[in-house]
Amino acid sequence: MAKKIFIAATQQNDGKTTVSLGLIAAFKKRFERIGFIKPIGQRYLMEQGYKVDEDSILIEKVFGIRCDIKDMSPVAIDKGFTERFIEKGADEDYAKLIKDSFDKVAKDNDLVIIEGTGHAGVGSVFNLSNATVAHLLDANVILISSGGVGKPIDEVMLNKALLDREGVRLAGVIVNKVLPEKYDKISRIVKKGLEQKKLDVFGILPHQKVLDIPTMREIQEELKIDIMFPGESMDGPVENVLIGAMNVKDAVRFLQNNSLMIIPGDRDDMIEAVCHIKTGKVKKSCNISGVILNGGLSPKKKSLERFKKANIPVLTTEEDTYSIAARVNTMVVKLKPQDAGKIKIIVDMVEKYIDIDKVLKNLR
Repeated sequence: MAKKIFIAATQQNDGKTTVSLGLIAAFKKRFERIGFIKPIGQRYLMEQGYKVDEDSILIEKVFGIRCDIKDMSPVAIDKGFTERFIEKGADEDYAKLIKDSFDKVAKDNDLVIIEGTGHAGVGSVFNLSNATVAHLLDANVILISSGGVGKPIDEVMLNKALLDREGVRLAGVIVNKVLPEKYDKISRIVKKGLEQKKLDVFGILPHQKVLDIPTMREIQEELKIDIMFPGESMDGPVENVLIGAMNVKDAVRFLQNNSLMIIPGDRDDMIEAVCHIKTGKVKKSCNISGVILNGGLSPKKKSLERFKKANIPVLTTEEDTYSIAARVNTMVVKLKPQDAGKIKIIVDMVEKYIDIDKVLKNLR
């Protein structure tokens, strides 16, 4: 029978996929056959005619895991799923679907990584919380929380209460995204605090800023806005966002390296300045990663020619300045199979900061 571990988190985007990916890489040195399943997925893509959670696709492509893609992602929560469930009940027996898929994945593997979706209570609305699913699959849980001291301990204990109620064992805790400049102090104190609650700490991971930096391509895909001109590369990093709605000289003064400029489509003076910086006509030691033209306003023909000459990626949207800037600044950067550099950072970080042997002793 395959060993198994369930990876949950105290909040959404605390780093479940990051930890899952890193642990699988570490476990591949110790197990010949590893399977993966995300029983309930909220962000899905169409793959082989099925709605498949994007994390399952990521794991499959990065590690070449040989499982039926549908079994790796048995339940996809699409738009309106929750409302339909409350109004009419379940379309099918989701618990059985999850259990059958898990059994198929486990059948030909020595270890199965089970990735949850959010905190222990997510999914309760349709009677399949992470705690319930962990109980269904008879799996111990690793709980991931992010940075700080009091906050992660409070959140871990809150989640533990639901796991305890479902009869699920909390194997241990991983604290993620600890600020590097506070790492030594926080790791020592939060570990001591969790151990005082009689909880095992498997590792404390430092925050890696590079993992949160999107590219122009990711911004375009995540926000679903149009490409006006792809430029020399849609894969350049976007480390800073600047709204070009002020005086040109002031805007240029605020520019930093790898900046995305959000510019109303009729600001031809700002477009000219940005293109001149990119082509070196204006001396400013920074790279322009791209431009978003907003407001549904079309620039003059001369401005379009400048963009092409400067080879800057340009996206366009009808949204107002505030709305598009807010969406860019709050978007969640998700790992893609082609993010080789980021994946290597994650693998090295997990191997360095997580006690893999301690995790192995807690597999169900």
